[in-house]
Amino acid sequence: MLRQRTLRKAVSTTGIGLHTGAPVELCLCPAPAGSGVVFRRIDLRPALSIPAHSRHVGATTLSTSLQRDGQRVSTVEHLLAALAGLGVDNVLVELNAPEVPIMDGSAGPFVDLIQSAGIREQAVPKRFLRVTREVVVEAGDKVASFLPYAGFKIAFTIDFDQPVVRERTTHVEMDFARTSFIDEVSRARTFGFMHEVEGLRSRGLALGGSLDNAVVIAEDRILNRGGLRSEDEFVKHKVLDALGDLSLLGAGLIGEFRAYKSGHSLNNAAVRALLQRRNAWEWVSGADSASAPLAWR
Repeated sequence: MLRQRTLRKAVSTTGIGLHTGAPVELCLCPAPAGSGVVFRRIDLRPALSIPAHSRHVGATTLSTSLQRDGQRVSTVEHLLAALAGLGVDNVLVELNAPEVPIMDGSAGPFVDLIQSAGIREQAVPKRFLRVTREVVVEAGDKVASFLPYAGFKIAFTIDFDQPVVRERTTHVEMDFARTSFIDEVSRARTFGFMHEVEGLRSRGLALGGSLDNAVVIAEDRILNRGGLRSEDEFVKHKVLDALGDLSLLGAGLIGEFRAYKSGHSLNNAAVRALLQRRNAWEWVSGADSASAPLAWR
């Protein structure tokens, strides 16, 4: 049986919000089997819990936000990607601010945090959502789709009219039966363009952004000392974002996600479209581990 997983113990960290610029204290806590990932705003009175599910997705401008009763938790995707990549099903995320800390702009620090807590199996089988029919969502020239696949695979293409990005790898296909999330994806950082910074901040976005938590691209060069962590860091960060957004399905995915120029908005639209097409997927239990794809074992 493939068992659900939670943390062995609670573990905490601090940081700042990428968009709010506000300090954040965050604690990852063990949670009961079947509870999923739940964010809890302990700065509110009474405290407010928001399950990490597509039905609670609010704003998707430059990040994914969850919303309930007029309150939100923003920039959840990197933490969700870390939890999904490590196979953690159930965790309570307590925080005292409306945004998850950005850390270094990747999922790497969250991976380290989860590993320091340890992972514990629970006596309940995992649950998977298996794609049985193709589902496609388009927005202009952007496309995101789910396809049947006997495993878990993400194929992503980026296309920015910017020479620094264009001269790097712009397409990857990653079958997670053969790809290590920790080694290949988790440390790819978010990125942005220097000419957009002023406009973003005038809209109340990227107030906490810096060279410490994002790759910043000028017209003809990368401004960060040391450059990129890998030649394909740009497109791999988009895969990381997609992993976090796909986790809002509420179960592990058995299938392929293909995306061209997609971002949080289209990723989440694709997730909602798939869930609404009830004839395009089926639930699969992890009770029979032999039938589960290698990506999830």
